[in-house]
Amino acid sequence: MKRFFKRLALLLVMAVGAVAAYLLLWPVPIQPVAWQAPASPGLKGPYARNNALAQAQRLPTRAPGPEDVAVDAQGRVYGGFADGSIRRLEADGSQEALIATTGGRPLGLAWGPDGSLIVADAVKGVLAIRPNGGRRLLTDSYRAREYGFVDDVDVAADGTVYFSDASKKFRHPNYMADILEHGGHGRLYRYEPLADEVTLLLDGLQFANGVAVGPDERYIMVVETGAYRVTRYWLTGERAGEHEVVIDNLPGLPDGISHAGEGRFWIALFAPRDTALDYMADKPWLRKLAYRLPAAARPAPEHYAMVLGIDAEGQLLHNLQHGGAGAYAPITSVEQVGDRLYLGSLERSAIAVLPAP
Repeated sequence: MKRFFKRLALLLVMAVGAVAAYLLLWPVPIQPVAWQAPASPGLKGPYARNNALAQAQRLPTRAPGPEDVAVDAQGRVYGGFADGSIRRLEADGSQEALIATTGGRPLGLAWGPDGSLIVADAVKGVLAIRPNGGRRLLTDSYRAREYGFVDDVDVAADGTVYFSDASKKFRHPNYMADILEHGGHGRLYRYEPLADEVTLLLDGLQFANGVAVGPDERYIMVVETGAYRVTRYWLTGERAGEHEVVIDNLPGLPDGISHAGEGRFWIALFAPRDTALDYMADKPWLRKLAYRLPAAARPAPEHYAMVLGIDAEGQLLHNLQHGGAGAYAPITSVEQVGDRLYLGSLERSAIAVLPAP
């Protein structure tokens, strides 16, 4: 009997050792860069918790994951879904129509001046979807290198397309690898349809996400999810080609951004900041360990809905939230059309609508 327990103890020690060796030594594709995460402002003060988003009405969809939404002149609502489809809902949600299938994962939507729906597809690149459902590839590479993770798009009045590549190193859906590495692999691009030419505007971004053309098309706003901030890139004027941080140290993981007119912007926050993620910022070895954990063992983000409104200088104008199991979350995009806000989500099987404040 003693021999049995000794063998059992030895097996347990070996098992624990094997697990420890795996967590500490198993090769991973990330090379984390140490950085200092700013102390989170938390959901208090100007970001205090509230239930302003509880009034949102849901328009159910047959497919999950309307990451981004767009609204046409008739008030019909379009979404890009997890199954690769582009679907259209009547304004009241009463009918749903399949418009096109990209064959990838459509994440960002924006209207072109000719009525085409321009799509940022994480897998396929930047596409144009005609009203009849016809699909045309605009760009899927830069200097013969395919984009890694095309994320969002916006279009200027002349048809110039601005889009983000969240990570030139890690591909969809492995966003966690880029966040944990913090290697600055995100990029902002411009595509000019007439010349069929792509220009790299910004490199070194921390998971480049939402994109929004500013008023008079003088600048572009781009979200850096991995740095909790929004950066402005100047297109015209004395500062053309320069960039600056507009708002940083946000209380959550910023995702989509949109221009609401008159220099006002809406920002969708995927979830509140994760204390553990911030703690690991200056500990690369710990982030490697976290990456080795099975997905089910990693801390899940809080199920929480949050949308912020800011002006062109980053001053907070609106703080809309809703917590609890019934919240429409995570919110990944927000668009204001007239007096209504339309919300998209990476996971929900619905698009949410509520009166704009």
